[in-house]
Amino acid sequence: MILHAETALLPQGWAKDVRIRIEHGRIAEVTAGVPGRGHGVILPAPVNLHSHTFQRAMAGMTEGRTAGQDSFWTWRALMYRFLERLSPEDVQAIAAQAMVEMAESGFAAVCEFHYLHHPVGGGTYSDPAEMSGRVAAAAAETGLGLTHLPVIYEQGGVDGRALAGGQLRFGSGPEVFARVLDGAGRALAGLPDAVLGVAPHSLRAVSRATLGRVAGMTTGPVHIHIAEQVAEVVEVQAAWGARPVDWACANLPLDARWCLIHATQMTPAETAALARTGAVAGLCPVTEANLGDGIFDGPGWLAAGGAFGVGTDSNVRISLPEE
Repeated sequence: MILHAETALLPQGWAKDVRIRIEHGRIAEVTAGVPGRGHGVILPAPVNLHSHTFQRAMAGMTEGRTAGQDSFWTWRALMYRFLERLSPEDVQAIAAQAMVEMAESGFAAVCEFHYLHHPVGGGTYSDPAEMSGRVAAAAAETGLGLTHLPVIYEQGGVDGRALAGGQLRFGSGPEVFARVLDGAGRALAGLPDAVLGVAPHSLRAVSRATLGRVAGMTTGPVHIHIAEQVAEVVEVQAAWGARPVDWACANLPLDARWCLIHATQMTPAETAALARTGAVAGLCPVTEANLGDGIFDGPGWLAAGGAFGVGTDSNVRISLPEE
């Protein structure tokens, strides 16, 4: 198949009269300066920078009217109850459905921030990477590119409290997580567009000692939730003496490998400091609006030269144009 574009965005920048030859569903050749009838403008399909695919199946469950005041934390409580019902087969089916919707929306690939590792109640499956294998199988079935980010989740808060309830399906000590990461790498080996990274869940859920080692666990990208909620900022500042993004800029080897998800609770000084590191901001406007996370300082970030991408996060709605 041949596509023509009057204008196309190539790695070198904008180009005129571009011919794109596709063989067996993959781009085989791109040539500029070849006039032809076709499309006006062609852009590379972007990556969905942040997703928890299993949450697609709970979309709408938290949208009811209640007597009290809902928040991110009441949403999280329902999410914990929901995931207690999910089997590996469920996770694969839900991931495949979500990935099809992502492709239909215009995404070419997804960064799956994957923390649902273990059976209900904790422990491990016979293959500790069973759930990662299910996500990889969904990507193979749908053809969506996959950057798989197994999540490190060690504790229930900055104070080191033990995991409880739904969190037990997330938690891994260093030895178990090493087996999860190794198994995830094997699960991705046969996929044509797969990348293995790692994701410390947040400053709340990972110890400082582990945060210091995370960048060396893979050569791939490192993603982390940060400064999403006011309560998180207060908790980290009280325990560590600094706001989350200030602490990360001072203590983590932030560079273009790193993607900091949300960062909706930054001061102007933090915004400028984070942009200077070269790290990417992973923005999820639909989910952030749905959960009342706050509004990212886009003008300040762009003025500081910061890079960003968008993701569908909770997958309450999968829509690239809306993001």
